[in-house]
Amino acid sequence: MARLRRQPRRFIKEDEHRINDKIRIHEIRLVGDNFEEISEVAGKPVESGVFNTRDAQYWAGQLGLDLVEISPKAKPPVCKIIDYKKFLYQKKKKEKELKAKTAKTVVKEIRFGPNTDEHDFEFKLRHAQKFLEEGAKVKAYVHFRGRTIVFKDRGELLLLRFIKELEELGGAEYLPKLEGRRMTVIISPRKAKSK
Repeated sequence: MARLRRQPRRFIKEDEHRINDKIRIHEIRLVGDNFEEISEVAGKPVESGVFNTRDAQYWAGQLGLDLVEISPKAKPPVCKIIDYKKFLYQKKKKEKELKAKTAKTVVKEIRFGPNTDEHDFEFKLRHAQKFLEEGAKVKAYVHFRGRTIVFKDRGELLLLRFIKELEELGGAEYLPKLEGRRMTVIISPRKAKSK
């Protein structure tokens, strides 16, 4: 006898909001700003308040719009009669604007050895100054390889000097700390003074 093969479940992305016939509760709170149009379709004055769901679905159908559940956890759930696709478009547009406004913090790394000479230190210091002027954070660390772990004090002095040299452009979030074979410090840029 042949065995039946199980079909893999296909996950269908459900809409974020319940709309029209998917709203199965008896009463809803209707909100919005198109009550004049709804009143014309209903044949009576309609204002924000609690209504029978079927009435609201009928009004939405007559207007060629959708009844959209905005706040499902409220008692009774809050709904609007709107164009659902336009609503989603505007929501996506707002989210995109908010995302564009949020500042993205960039962290630039600068690596030292415990025996970094003066020329290398100055070279890396100039890079750090440029990064801080651009508004990026600087993560400076001293990497201890093999037996160089015995020079922890050199690494700490190097990072403290690095912080001291950059104090006009940025401030350390914390003092140098050892994590495994790395001693790290993060320097945040200071806010630009308004002219």
